[in-house]
Amino acid sequence: MQDRTFSISLLLFIVCGLTAVQAAHAKKMYRWVDENGKTFLSDQVPPEQVQHRREKLSENGLVVEVTEKAKTQEQIALDRRLNTLRKAQEEIIAKQKVNDKVLLSAFRNVNDMQESLKKKMHAMDSQIMILHSNKLRAETALENQLKRAASHERSGEKTPAVLTEEINKAKAQIKEVEAEIEKQEGKKRHVKSAFEADIERYKFLTHSDTEEPQELSDRTAEMKAAVELGLYLCGSPAQCAKAWESAHQFVRTFSTTPPDIDNEKLLMTAEPQADADLSLSVSKIDMGNSQQQLFLDVRCRQSSLGAELCASDKVRDIRTSFRSYIENGVAGRVPN
Repeated sequence: MQDRTFSISLLLFIVCGLTAVQAAHAKKMYRWVDENGKTFLSDQVPPEQVQHRREKLSENGLVVEVTEKAKTQEQIALDRRLNTLRKAQEEIIAKQKVNDKVLLSAFRNVNDMQESLKKKMHAMDSQIMILHSNKLRAETALENQLKRAASHERSGEKTPAVLTEEINKAKAQIKEVEAEIEKQEGKKRHVKSAFEADIERYKFLTHSDTEEPQELSDRTAEMKAAVELGLYLCGSPAQCAKAWESAHQFVRTFSTTPPDIDNEKLLMTAEPQADADLSLSVSKIDMGNSQQQLFLDVRCRQSSLGAELCASDKVRDIRTSFRSYIENGVAGRVPN
């Protein structure tokens, strides 16, 4: 009787164990679709299939876990560029908001700003006048030294070494002063240009009948970042389709390397081979809420000249023209 009881217990244990194993296997079912569109259902994913997006199914056939498709090297590189873009975008927006806040708190009206600019220009002009005076003194000293040297030559004497050294020093001093004058003139032009831009910004922020200055600042800071970085936000799927067509034309117009990738999400030309090469790519980014954004990326050769090109006004102009180019294309206007 005891042997029979033991046998029954052992049998139940084995049956329960097998059931548990079967249940465990039933819970580990995977479903995926390969690159040819063929659907697979298995309790194991072969190594050659792991790059595909797959779903883990419960014993009732419900999806309990999803493993996304493995990213290609191009997608990984794109993700890195998008992360860099988002950081740059946040920095531009934050900087613009801070500048606007300072602008609105520092001045009472446009007249205040214009008066402040006038004083700043007067102070810089005074510094430049001092430099011109220094140059004039140095030129006068040089003229006297040259006369003395000429007097020695007429007398058949060799110009003293001390006098020759003084002449060389005077010439070098004049060149230094001239360089400083040019530097200060450039600085003055930059300050004036920046101040005039601030005046226009102040007018824009304070002359609205519908929005408060801070609201305008928040909204237009994002627009400024979009222009500087080369971003275009689609208003609708139909608009995005037209924008994508314009993006093709933009890439063909400004890239110097041949096409490489062209799909629904990415346009990209080949890697730059020469220092003067420009490789362009446009990515279509899902922003959520059925919104999409086009992002322009400009790549140069990995060299000192390539880096210089990517930091140049030429590339900056290409990037900042992207938004208006796409807008013209969407509106049916011929891009400039």
